Amino acid sequence: QVQLVESGGGLVQAGGSLRLSCVASGRPFGSYAMGWFRQAPGKEREFVATMSRRGGITYFAGSVKGRFTISRDNAKSTVYLQMNSLKPEDTAIYYCAAASTSLLSTPTGENEYGDWGQGTQVTVSS
Repeated sequence: QVQLVESGGGLVQAGGSLRLSCVASGRPFGSYAMGWFRQAPGKEREFVATMSRRGGITYFAGSVKGRFTISRDNAKSTVYLQMNSLKPEDTAIYYCAAASTSLLSTPTGENEYGDWGQGTQVTVSS
């Protein structure tokens, strides 16, 4: 099991940027593919981005591709989500998650992730 703590959320105007961080502890960080999900009010949680265990492979939801990037620093046990050109529809609680999976895997399904953070609120005003 790995413990995850997100930070970096906040209120930003449309067109602005935020960088979310997620620090992991408990088990070797490099054993996990890392993902970001989000849940907007009244909606189901949805996949945002994922990165393979060593960071060489990424995958993004179509709604954020080209605007968001995901990165990780395995030495710091941290995964980041850089969000640019934010839109009001990006408003949600953002969660990071860890998947114990194969080296090159980039899981996109919630049920592939076994550990979750508590979430951080991102609000984009128009």
